Amino acid sequence: MPQFQKTISKHIKISGLGLHTGILTTLQFKPAIINSGVIFVRTDLDNNPTIHATLNNVHQTNRSTLLKEGEASIQTTEHLLAAIMGLGIDNVIIEIDGPEIPILDGSSLPFVNILKKAEIISQNALKKVYRINDKYFFKDEETGSEYIIEPADEFKLEVFIDYDSKVLPPSKAKLNSLNSFEKEISKARTFVFLHELQYLHQNGLIRGGNLDNAIVFVENEINSEELSKLAQIFNKKNINVQRKGILNNTDLYYENEPARHKLLDVVGDLALMNVTLLGHLKVIKPGHQSNIEFAKKITQIMKTAVPVYNPNQTPVKDINQIMEMLPHRPPFLLIDKIMELTDNHVIGVKNVSMNEDFFKGHFPGSPVMPGVLQIEAMAQTGGILILSTVPDPENYLTYFMKIDKVKFKQMVLPGDTLIFDCELLSPIRRGICHMFGRAFVGDKLVMEAELMAQIKKVK
Repeated sequence: MPQFQKTISKHIKISGLGLHTGILTTLQFKPAIINSGVIFVRTDLDNNPTIHATLNNVHQTNRSTLLKEGEASIQTTEHLLAAIMGLGIDNVIIEIDGPEIPILDGSSLPFVNILKKAEIISQNALKKVYRINDKYFFKDEETGSEYIIEPADEFKLEVFIDYDSKVLPPSKAKLNSLNSFEKEISKARTFVFLHELQYLHQNGLIRGGNLDNAIVFVENEINSEELSKLAQIFNKKNINVQRKGILNNTDLYYENEPARHKLLDVVGDLALMNVTLLGHLKVIKPGHQSNIEFAKKITQIMKTAVPVYNPNQTPVKDINQIMEMLPHRPPFLLIDKIMELTDNHVIGVKNVSMNEDFFKGHFPGSPVMPGVLQIEAMAQTGGILILSTVPDPENYLTYFMKIDKVKFKQMVLPGDTLIFDCELLSPIRRGICHMFGRAFVGDKLVMEAELMAQIKKVK
């Protein structure tokens, strides 16, 4: 089924203290138009500057993900962005009157709850989806974090953590679908070791931290005097170390709650890609810095990805099945195979032979496939996509409505195999198909264009 973009239907507010700044801020969530993404608005600054939640705006990843655009910044975005991604929201405006997202209870659950109250609605545009077609490995040499992603029909995530600690043993967490994020991951709280907590407090950080929004693990014994000092810092009457080396706090929601929270952080950082990944990701020792570096690597792969054509693979539609759908016949039938076909995406193949009729009259002494015929072949590939939405495609004809942003990058010559990769830019409505297509020969992009066509039933 097609996946549509989502936003919220009404305004809603939430307030709380920032973990590191200790500043009280109020967030107001507002609906946003299609393809706008997540936009923060700093209402406390002159001219209300905006900060788009994108990888390009990541400014700092030390213990949280900080975004900056121009002179405006917003800190500790990951828990909120995880909630937004986990709920499938694509477009939302978030007005905030301070520099940091509230920590609340240290999880994503309060954000999930408030966004659901704002009523999540579908919009008339398809989600941006990228399917992982190969296995990729990435290692952050600085942190030792490792990432392996391979093909899958939906987004799946596994996280492994190991802090070489007696009180926090190695553990892992799984998310088999974003649909399970709210129930299985969203309430997992952030955590810290006591020695880190003391260092952060001494250096003026975690001003908004308390024992209600973090799990604190204690590796070494601490005496009554140290406990008394901690009680003063966190404004508590008494502090003690509970079983399993956890500072005075509620019980863990799950035995692997820290691993689940690290998984939550990965989801929040990957939300900055502004795309729904279809792939199975496994992460060892994730962290904000390495999460962002991995996201940048995959984004670069997305920009340069070339459809993989295996001539030994059985096509989704062979030439006979194509002729059952398209009214075109030689010499104007310009595609030979359909290798991939989904609700919003199609890959077609054209084997360019020296025996093509058009070579007889188009530069016969120096044969080059005409650009207009490349566009026609791309349109026929897209025609298979749109005709697949009706039960009797043989009774329809496809007509061009618009051709835009056409770029020819390289000549197509006899002997080349053209691979057309077409994706919908908006849902098919009233038989109108608006798509963006790229044509490749091998790993080289030879042509791209934005096309709009409409199918009409033959009277």
